[in-house]
Amino acid sequence: MRKSSRQMSAEWALEVFDKAPYITVSMAGEDGIPYGLPLSVVRTDERTFWFHCATEGRKMDILRANPRVFLSAVTRCKPLRGPKDSSFTLEFQSATAVGMAEFVEDEVTKKEALRAICRRFLPKQMEGFEEATSKSLHRTAVVRITLIEPPIGKRKQYDANGDEMKYGRME
Repeated sequence: MRKSSRQMSAEWALEVFDKAPYITVSMAGEDGIPYGLPLSVVRTDERTFWFHCATEGRKMDILRANPRVFLSAVTRCKPLRGPKDSSFTLEFQSATAVGMAEFVEDEVTKKEALRAICRRFLPKQMEGFEEATSKSLHRTAVVRITLIEPPIGKRKQYDANGDEMKYGRME
């Protein structure tokens, strides 16, 4: 990271992933062409993320050939004029991580992952979960991403005095 003064802890980065409305999952095909998609991803522990999708398509083909993925998320993104120098800048909180994707075949694990996804994105609709999964589990792919290194968090944020909060300073 070029500006290490903006680096935050791995735990902080995981919180950014949890708060982000979506996480971009990037990958590269056999031809080396990059491919990235904003997906509804949920985290269930410090190393495990899940998403669901159709059982066929470009994303699935790429992940079969090359399961290494890059996750990125941004929250609290706010363009502004620098409080002290009037520069054009951006406050943000971001997180990135590298992981390996694998397809989940076990139905019990697939259902647990789908339940976690539904709890994250539709917590007030859980009463319909069993019926929905009984109809669609056979045509739904579930992908587990396991991080292979700690996530990295980065932030640019100003305090009430207009000073940039550096070195993980919290307020």
